[in-house]
Amino acid sequence: MAGEKGRGQEQPLRFTVLGPVRAWRGEEQLNTGSPQQKALLAALLLRGGRTATAPELVDALWGDDPPDAAIAALRTYASRLRKAFAPQSDVLISESGGYAVQVGMGALDTEVAESLVTEAEKARNSGDRARARELIGEALDLWDGESLANVPGPYAEAQRTRLTEWRLSLIEARLDLDLELGHHMEAVSELTALTAAHPLRERLRELLMLALYRSGRQAEALAVYNDTRRLLAEDLGVDPCAELSELHQRILQADAQLAAPVDSRAPAGLVFVRPAQLPATVADFTGRAAFVKELSDQLATAEGHVMAVSAVAGIGGVGKTTLAVHVAHAARHHFPDGQLYVDLQGAGPVPAEPEAVLGAFLRALGVPDTAIPDGVEERAALYRSTLDNRRVLTLLDNARDAAQVRPLLPGTEGCAALITSRVRMVDLESAHLVDLDVMSPEEALVLFTRIVGEERVASERDAAMDVVAACGFLPLAIRIAASRLAARRTWTVSTLARKLGNERRRLDELRAGDLAVKATFELGYGQLEPAQGEAFRLLGLADGPDISLAAAAVVLDMDPIDAEELIESLVDASLLESAAPGRYRYHDLVRLYARDCAERDQPVADREAAMSRLLDFYLATAARVYALERPGDRLVDHLSPTEQTGIDFADHDAALDWLFTEADCLLACAQQSASGATLRRAADLLAAAMDLTESGANSVRYEAVAAAISEAADTAQDPRAGGRARFLRAKALEMAGKFDRADAEAQHALMLGAAAKDKVSVGRSLTERGIIALGQRRFDDAEKHFLQAIETYRALGDRPCEASARCNLSRVHVEMGRTASAVELARQGVEIYASLGRTLRLANGKYSLGVALTRAGQTAGALEQLGDALLLFRENRQPLWEGMTHQRLAEAHLCMDNAAQAAQHAEQALALRGIGGEWRRAIVLTVLGRALMDLGQVGRAQACWSEALAIHERLGTSEANEVRGLLAPLAAA
Repeated sequence: MAGEKGRGQEQPLRFTVLGPVRAWRGEEQLNTGSPQQKALLAALLLRGGRTATAPELVDALWGDDPPDAAIAALRTYASRLRKAFAPQSDVLISESGGYAVQVGMGALDTEVAESLVTEAEKARNSGDRARARELIGEALDLWDGESLANVPGPYAEAQRTRLTEWRLSLIEARLDLDLELGHHMEAVSELTALTAAHPLRERLRELLMLALYRSGRQAEALAVYNDTRRLLAEDLGVDPCAELSELHQRILQADAQLAAPVDSRAPAGLVFVRPAQLPATVADFTGRAAFVKELSDQLATAEGHVMAVSAVAGIGGVGKTTLAVHVAHAARHHFPDGQLYVDLQGAGPVPAEPEAVLGAFLRALGVPDTAIPDGVEERAALYRSTLDNRRVLTLLDNARDAAQVRPLLPGTEGCAALITSRVRMVDLESAHLVDLDVMSPEEALVLFTRIVGEERVASERDAAMDVVAACGFLPLAIRIAASRLAARRTWTVSTLARKLGNERRRLDELRAGDLAVKATFELGYGQLEPAQGEAFRLLGLADGPDISLAAAAVVLDMDPIDAEELIESLVDASLLESAAPGRYRYHDLVRLYARDCAERDQPVADREAAMSRLLDFYLATAARVYALERPGDRLVDHLSPTEQTGIDFADHDAALDWLFTEADCLLACAQQSASGATLRRAADLLAAAMDLTESGANSVRYEAVAAAISEAADTAQDPRAGGRARFLRAKALEMAGKFDRADAEAQHALMLGAAAKDKVSVGRSLTERGIIALGQRRFDDAEKHFLQAIETYRALGDRPCEASARCNLSRVHVEMGRTASAVELARQGVEIYASLGRTLRLANGKYSLGVALTRAGQTAGALEQLGDALLLFRENRQPLWEGMTHQRLAEAHLCMDNAAQAAQHAEQALALRGIGGEWRRAIVLTVLGRALMDLGQVGRAQACWSEALAIHERLGTSEANEVRGLLAPLAAA
């Protein structure tokens, strides 16, 4: 092209019209002049290099009312543009009395967008919907506000309308892909805002109905249709389009084909995840031919049947897991959509919770965290829905009982579950039960030979048979014995046989239930060096599911480097497993054996000292995290002293990483330590780990541990430990909206704290009682509690907690209509927090100030404060508070008559699934209903309020009357 010549090394020009009309050279923005000058440039750019005549340009810029000197004005504008483009002025050429702008490929943003959309269509047609969604997203990102912003003239107006419509169609295409990819819950928020902005656009309404339906909100989906039908009839006098009406009927009929597409549940930008979680099968798998055939035949029946379930039972060490994994691998071709695996830890002190397992399974199947609901029932329902029309095998290893397993069963045609357990699951409906016995002598000998080697066994066949017999033909015992022999080249088979020959008592135990497992592990334990044996015994004392290297080093009272070398030797001996780099775990049966060894071989004082060191380590480290999160908070000054210093973190993120990674181990340690001399430190550990419940993570387990420590403190008649454990339990219950139980605990905590003269318990209990009273709308009581808390915190010199009480008192004054004092109290709290740095507590303060400013009518300031709070909560990984802040932002936007934004924030609160139990969900639904009513979506508002009322009535909460009042006019109409 002419405009491409003679440009040397100059950076090419590029232009934008999807927003303000602008020209760029590299990163330098060029001056494109007056609005009329921009209008000329836009008219030329949008002709794709073709020449526009002077009359055409006059008409484009001025229409039917051009100025007298229109042609001269065009020449002036063109001249100025050339100067702006210099030294690349030749992109604007004069030709045949007209003008043209000729630039290279990709120099105009509309051309880039068109190219991206074309590529997206190709990706979608080839089945790569995730890539298509990504490309359309890139195209939409090119828009920077309104197209041709502030550009005058009829041509610009027409093009602006065209580009706006194109953008909307692209948004619809991207949202359509979102639904195909399973992001229906996330899409609801955006679709709610879009339907508010474009109420007559039926395609958006159709997508919103589908997104709501797939999110389990059928009543709202139907309400959207009814609202749309009413709106179209009132405004246009027409009925909904055929597509919308058909979708309405399919929702009424619960059409199974409306479920999310089979391969559409992966997060945006990712292809569908087909889980392949099966552990590696052992290379030397031996025998079990009859069992392999029986189980394989059963799994093969999954196709065409509701579900195939097989449960393998037998004593520990009999090879249940090895058999199940081998069969599962052989059957993989029957389950092309993936294989799930979990160790349910049924033989341990803390079996895996079905809720946690379901969360892990859903993530493995591609469901994003924000779409995973709370509660076993809701997760199980989503799990079954996610597996619908898929063929997935689930291996549930080491189950405790049928009750633990039932929520984890797929329940859909084409899927199967394979279960291992030490108990026969006779109460598991429709399960195919398999009882696995010890190996035959021939199979046992073959297994032994494969591990040790044919050469070493061939000449000592009788001695080899003696070895496997001494092992009781238990596969795990045989594997341990054979592995040790294989690792010791100087031993003969007879040497091993002689070592086992004195174990006739053990042989008797091998034939007696669980004692057989102990005797089997005694073979390995007896070969350990003294330091290894002590490490094996001491590490087995901790209740957590695994243990970090740092924690293990503390238990062993060793330098981490030396501890790692010793622990890895136990891994080599197959007595400990490496769960991940720097983390170790016992097989649950090995842990039980290690504890028996500790009771037998380790002095009581040594055992108690090891667990005391571990508790100290967790307490000291959790206190460091707490101090980083809440600078100035005096709680850390009133915790029990520790002899361990804990981990020193490089930054805030590292501290939070540690806390949430160690959550299960930390809580297990607190519960395990709830007695005797460690009781108070156990309660303090729970206090230092308060983030585990405030964030909404681990809240159920946290509350259970607090309950256990409370009971132990009652038994020990320790009011200090009891007061702290009970105010922490009250907090966990309050965050879940269980106010009556929370208040009972807080009252008890207050009484115990006063008896112990523990101002920490007194102040925190008063705060909890105030928060609970606020939630129950007992405002006079709440005010009294918070005023008492403020005095207590002043006496302690605890400025952050005083600020917290002031912010909470601010919320009480909001509800009492005392908005001026509410704002002032919240500002006082924010000032205290701000003086301590940008912390989590500052977010709490800004949240309270935002609430107060909203009620005071200062909504602009409220939005600023709540926006700051939202960012801080997100930085501090507090999804519960994120959800609550979205709710408050929704309320602020409602006060500004900005219903669309309000609905969008309310939907984001619901989508986070972190809003603190059913009570808070009902509060958000009420706010969402108000926003939808303002948007004219009456039916959907009614559906939200009906669900909120059902929750409040079930919980017996005072907000039920408010919601009834909202629903009454609709019922009367």
